[in-house]
Amino acid sequence: LGGFAADGREYVISASAGDHMPTPAPWCNVIANERIGSVVSESGSAYTWFGNAHEFRATPWANDPVSDGSGEAIFLRDEETGHFWSPTALPCPGGGGYRTRHGFGYSVFEHEHDSIATELTLYVDLQAAIRYSVLKVQNRSTHTRRLSATGYVEWVLGDLRAKSAMHVVTAIDPESGALSARNAYSTEYGDRALFFDADDATREPVVTVTGDRNEFIGRNGGLGDPAALHRTMLSNKVGAGLDPCGAIQVPFHLVAGAQRTVVFRLGLIGDAAQATRGVEAAQRALEVVRDYWRETLGAVQVDTPDPALNLLTNGWLLYQTLACRIWGRSGFYQSGGAFGFRDQLQDAMAMVHARPELLRKQVLLCAARQFPQGDVQHWWHPPGGRGVRTHCSDDYLWLAQAACRYVLCSGDIGVMHEPVAFIEGRPVSPADDSYFDLPAPSLESATLYQHCVRAIAHGLRFGEHGLPLMGSGDWNDGMNLVGFGGKGESVWLAFFLYDTLQRFQVVARLMDDGVFAQRCAEQAAALSMSIDRHGWDGSWYRRAFFDDGTPLGSSANAECQIDSIAQSWSVLSSAGDATRQRLAMNALDQRLVKRDAALIQLLDPPFDQSALNPGYIKGYVPGVRENGGQYTHAAIWAGMAFAALGDSARAWGVFDLINPIHHGDSAHAVATYRVEPYVMAADVYAVAPHTGRGGWTWYTGSAGWMYRLALESLLGVRREGNRLHFEPCLPVAWPGYSLQYRNGAALYRISVIQGAAPGGGPQLLLDGVAQSGMVIVLSEDQLEHSVQVHTGSAPT
Repeated sequence: LGGFAADGREYVISASAGDHMPTPAPWCNVIANERIGSVVSESGSAYTWFGNAHEFRATPWANDPVSDGSGEAIFLRDEETGHFWSPTALPCPGGGGYRTRHGFGYSVFEHEHDSIATELTLYVDLQAAIRYSVLKVQNRSTHTRRLSATGYVEWVLGDLRAKSAMHVVTAIDPESGALSARNAYSTEYGDRALFFDADDATREPVVTVTGDRNEFIGRNGGLGDPAALHRTMLSNKVGAGLDPCGAIQVPFHLVAGAQRTVVFRLGLIGDAAQATRGVEAAQRALEVVRDYWRETLGAVQVDTPDPALNLLTNGWLLYQTLACRIWGRSGFYQSGGAFGFRDQLQDAMAMVHARPELLRKQVLLCAARQFPQGDVQHWWHPPGGRGVRTHCSDDYLWLAQAACRYVLCSGDIGVMHEPVAFIEGRPVSPADDSYFDLPAPSLESATLYQHCVRAIAHGLRFGEHGLPLMGSGDWNDGMNLVGFGGKGESVWLAFFLYDTLQRFQVVARLMDDGVFAQRCAEQAAALSMSIDRHGWDGSWYRRAFFDDGTPLGSSANAECQIDSIAQSWSVLSSAGDATRQRLAMNALDQRLVKRDAALIQLLDPPFDQSALNPGYIKGYVPGVRENGGQYTHAAIWAGMAFAALGDSARAWGVFDLINPIHHGDSAHAVATYRVEPYVMAADVYAVAPHTGRGGWTWYTGSAGWMYRLALESLLGVRREGNRLHFEPCLPVAWPGYSLQYRNGAALYRISVIQGAAPGGGPQLLLDGVAQSGMVIVLSEDQLEHSVQVHTGSAPT
């Protein structure tokens, strides 16, 4: 169905004539900047938003499980015959095949019908809230053709058309001819208006428009056969009281062999002035986008014997993380729009090598969503900040985790002195697990360091086993009833809290706060003892204790006898006993790794018939998502844990199992997995008849964690301030690998050689000079440097 371009920077999908939906499910691209985004499928279907993919959609989000609907389209019409078609496979396919190229920051659709060749490129400006649709039309026939190009959008200007359509008013700008749309009744976006225009450098005065959807598609009509394209031109009808849309029709002549470019722009009024109209301006905007992604994704480039690893690590994982998770916050299957407190912090943690300033920004943004008591909003919608306050027990700890990662990787301790205000809201009642509200700004502020201290202090609440209280869920939201009564405890959270305390005491000492550093050390020691006494089940670590003291994740349970994340984090946190860590990971491997199905279960057996009621996780079909399917976050943590143990074979085995490229490398694999093979999926089903099927893609934090697994855990590249450490965990058969690492204007060309140096043992050479240990000091001297890393003896 498709494959990567030679340089790995595009995924190319081809459909033969008549095969207008070649992929088993929509295979998409998420194209975004901080202010605008679009999800675009291989068939050309799209939806676009401004600022918030849930609250202020420009066009509809379909969320259809069996079809690929769209509220956007472009059409070509032969003005002599009246025949029309779309330059994308949907909604109105022409003859001939279609070729789709999803790239970093853009998607391209190529087609030829009746000797008219088209190339449609969709992208957003790097900074302005403008989406471009650049249509190149070439006449490959032997005579002059009279054609028209029509762009169409269905206005939403809210979350759902059914709610907002009656309030949308359209107009025509008398100077530019652009269509505008406004929904003055929107609570937070009433002052924002959108525009839709067309520009082909030699614009004819006969361009026509309409703001009436009923006129365009016809009564009971659709975009597969719009009524307006059976008429000569559009009516120029706009105003209030319509079923609102925006349609612009541009007629033109094209002599034999000639080419014409028509640019459709969808944007936020106010940003229109920032983007000069015209084909050349649109092309310059695309080059700026390409340059940005080339620089960002080029910060680290690896060349290993595994091309599937190279493809993911050199572009697709970080692109998914930044474009979709941090900027877009939306995918085909989930139109979130909100910031998840812990979600985008984890995503940004993967950016420390390429764009560390994004992690700094995200840490400060999240600190501003903390209450004075130390807890935080679980998620919130920009720009106003409406969101959810919960009893969830791990959110606030991710603030300290992410702050530690930024400070220790970048060396920028100054961020901890940044002042950040709190927010105010009523406490969550013990009888409720959450509430949705708009918190008020607080008059109280504190440094980022003090925000982290409050978060950790808020997490130092323990049950009768000396383990942290689970509240209304920890990392696994679906276990929201385990500790709902205020007594349930989480073993996984004990590992995570231990890790947070260990990391933060380093930062506390950098801040000359020996008192809190000592408190962290003492609490970590106490936690370690509690884990040792109460966390171990005999062959693996338990997952939690219910309010009544019943263990979860125990051999005594009929369901959920073992949970993956407690085993993995016993290693990742270093809190588990060394012998028990290996026993726990052996149990994870034996009980949860399903090599025949190419997946790793989160827990087993799934919840189904037993009396245990951990929460809404039990509402999922057994073997789906958190309820015993593969939840890819957890699968990645298992790979990281095996690597931390030095178990190269099983660490790489996990990576290969969950690598999406391996799920799309044959017709059988594609038919089973169904979803995109070039980005991470949040989950994979583990229940017949859908075993091995991917769940929702793109909008999953597993992309950032997969990048860290590949670059840091497996290839062994770890940054601390201006120092780059090397501790690879490579397959036995590899001779080594190479990578390029950019630090500011300096470029390091690094060769990692598996085996002993000529003099014996491990050795690292920087520009030919032997270094002490497996570490180099990075500079920003605008020079190229050569690094040779000899790992020592090859693994056995």
